[in-house]
Amino acid sequence: MIHSMTGYAIAARELEWGSVSVEIRSVNHRYLDVSFRMPDELRPAESALREAIAAVATRGKVECRVAYALRSGGREAAELDGELLTQLLALNAKVRTALPAARELSVADILRWPGMLGSEELPVEELRAVSIELLRDALRDFTAARAREGEKLAAVILERAAEVRERVALVKPRMPEAIAAFQEKLNARLKEALVSADDERVRQEIALFVNKIDVDEELSRLSAHIDELQRILGKGGAAGKRLDFLMQELNREANTLGSKSADMTVTQVSMDLKLLIEQMREQIQNIE
Repeated sequence: MIHSMTGYAIAARELEWGSVSVEIRSVNHRYLDVSFRMPDELRPAESALREAIAAVATRGKVECRVAYALRSGGREAAELDGELLTQLLALNAKVRTALPAARELSVADILRWPGMLGSEELPVEELRAVSIELLRDALRDFTAARAREGEKLAAVILERAAEVRERVALVKPRMPEAIAAFQEKLNARLKEALVSADDERVRQEIALFVNKIDVDEELSRLSAHIDELQRILGKGGAAGKRLDFLMQELNREANTLGSKSADMTVTQVSMDLKLLIEQMREQIQNIE
């Protein structure tokens, strides 16, 4: 299955002492780049969380947010640690004396200070275990969302690939017509110049023209690349880099086709191909 690098999921749980939530989101990125926003109490669990994410994602800029909220009312009222508060205020005054421009401690800073709310004993071990469980739950939804998005991307790419095949099919029949038109024009010019159309130079000119506009190799490569594109999408997995390389190859053949253009139809087909290839490339940028 093809996966998009874009995804979002959230999981939350209510506990006796409060609530915990894990949110995960990602956007496209060249490599796997995982970042976390979480309380300091959960930093020791970061390695386990990172491993869980790496097990389901190989590319993308992934951000994981973990938050908790203590429930008020079901427990004893929180109380400030008076001794710690006195020490903190003394340190704050000392720092402000040395650095007058420093920002003064806010109420929020004081309340968040480790150990300040003496009666609020956070069950850290339970918090870490629950966070890991919630991340696994969120990753299931996250993976499913990326798979749904990937399915849509693959459908769009295959639709454009079918249009590429249609454009390629228009070119082959044009070659005999282009050669016949060139020969007719050459014969007309030779008649005007009173030169025999059976001259060896005429045959050489036609042979050179045929060689110049021969696009069988380009058409064969375009068809082969589309076959490979469909095979990769059908196989699934982390295919973004391979698909991106295929787009480069397709674009190269489309450019060569345009440079060998023998008439306006081939020129138009070359332009259409480059547009379709660019549309596919834009979608592929989001594929893992």
